Amino acid sequence: MANVRSSHLPSSVLVIGGCGFLGRHIVSQLLEPSTSTVSVLDLRTTNNRFPGAYYYDADITSPEAVRSVYEKVKPLIIIHTASPTAIQDNASAAQKRGAKALYHKVNVEGTMNLVEQAGKIGCVKAFVYTSSASAIHDGYSDLINADERWPILRAPKQKDAYSESKGIAEELVLAANRKYGDMLTIALRPAGIFGEGDMQLIPNVLKAYQMGQTKFQLGGNENLFDFTYVGNVAYAHILAAVALMDTHALTTQPLDHEKVDGEAFLITNAQPLCFWDFARMVWAAAGDKTSPEQVWTIDKGLGLQLATVIEWLFWFAGGRTPNLTRQKVQYSCMTRYYCVNKAKKLLGYGPRWGMEEAIVRTVKWFQERDAKDGVGKQVQQ
Repeated sequence: MANVRSSHLPSSVLVIGGCGFLGRHIVSQLLEPSTSTVSVLDLRTTNNRFPGAYYYDADITSPEAVRSVYEKVKPLIIIHTASPTAIQDNASAAQKRGAKALYHKVNVEGTMNLVEQAGKIGCVKAFVYTSSASAIHDGYSDLINADERWPILRAPKQKDAYSESKGIAEELVLAANRKYGDMLTIALRPAGIFGEGDMQLIPNVLKAYQMGQTKFQLGGNENLFDFTYVGNVAYAHILAAVALMDTHALTTQPLDHEKVDGEAFLITNAQPLCFWDFARMVWAAAGDKTSPEQVWTIDKGLGLQLATVIEWLFWFAGGRTPNLTRQKVQYSCMTRYYCVNKAKKLLGYGPRWGMEEAIVRTVKWFQERDAKDGVGKQVQQ
């Protein structure tokens, strides 16, 4: 399906962050039979390269570096996925302060630079930005079928620096719609991305399996949660670019309820699962044989009490953050799923890969990578 849609894109397309987790999947899908010339701008382009794409090293916070690449590529479409990785919950206070400054520099200042330089060069018709569904979530409250009418949060309501920076950057991108001649902009908000090349979610889930921790869960596992396969997120970006180019072809401006430019769209697998069901699907794909009757449930309240005690002990021992924290307990027990009707209606979005197939593909990729790297991990069961 993606090859049909990507064949509608004119040359040239520039994927910013195209060597990263999401970016590499976008590049791969763009290179399926099409007439597009695909280029990549990234801080370092040594990893995740594909034959047929053109690669350029540049810092997105540098006007000169970005302008130089734009002048060489002359992109009609820019897909901007570049971002620092969200810091882990068990990072130190100093690491979190440093990460907050980096998020602002790259996600906010870098995105503004990319947009301004795109506007100045004059050839860019479509600018697609990767935002985040977490921009409308405070990290603690339940979200039930949340849609694009929910507001982007700022501190103090928004307690996560990464999510706040993504929300600010999204607002900058959407405010630039039609500001620079006929350059149109759009923002996508994926939720809980996982897949081949994932460096956060799946590695942690598989680590629990490898450590024999599949017989434990926090909370009663009644909370629905959205996880989204990276291939579907990449596909949504291509659909967004096509939608903007289709808007350019219109002889009259679309009505408000038909408009895609200047708009944000939530993207999920449209298949929310109970939180621990997702983990068990990953563990089962990896070979776990644990039955539901063998699972020991730790009540949320007890989990929060244990995490509080452990956090204080670690603080007294030197300020490090333990693996079990109150935030992780809260995250494991919260409801967080979104409505993607807007993307379905206006972008023609629908997941190409269902959850079961996506998980099998992902686990297989990790197992093949580990086998190739000679990582012979003994599984405890």
